[in-house]
Amino acid sequence: MKELDLLKKDWQKNDAFEQVSEQDIYTMLHKKSSSVVKWILIVSILEFVILNGIAFFINDKAYDKIMSLYPFLSVLDKVNYVIIIVFIYFFYRNYKNISVLQSSKKLIEHILKTRKIVTYYIYWNIIIGGFSGAFGAIESFSVGHNSSALEKINISNNILTIFIVMLLIMGFLWLFYKLLYGSFLRKLKENYSELKKIDL
Repeated sequence: MKELDLLKKDWQKNDAFEQVSEQDIYTMLHKKSSSVVKWILIVSILEFVILNGIAFFINDKAYDKIMSLYPFLSVLDKVNYVIIIVFIYFFYRNYKNISVLQSSKKLIEHILKTRKIVTYYIYWNIIIGGFSGAFGAIESFSVGHNSSALEKINISNNILTIFIVMLLIMGFLWLFYKLLYGSFLRKLKENYSELKKIDL
């Protein structure tokens, strides 16, 4: 935010150009916010394409067997595709809306909205990844200790194991998404704070 600090210092030195300086600050914050939301959109699309591309090209018979043993996981997988695509659409719509905004108040609203959607997106991926990943991890572990075909695990007798594995996977995913989207959310928060000062 060095450019913004320089603009603010210049603004404070010369009150005659107060309105111009305020507009300059808004323009800079608008540009930065639009760029951040654009990168959120790009990263989410790349994430979707890469992760699903890897799953598509890797012919994993054990994975297919797990899906056949647990039909609800297959349904959940398809629901997840739809929900992720909806999230990507929201990111795209927010980017288009922010790109044409002319009001600091509206920009503040869209920054808050974008941060909220990204947070929901992260929570969804962590929960769905932890839940489905726990079953896959336990079944894969069973394969390593049993050369025969996969056998359906007794869920009622393995609730604690599933829960522990799910927490471990969710913790890993939380770190992954914190690294992936954390900087975007911080930048949006900084822009929001500066815009609030202008709006006041």
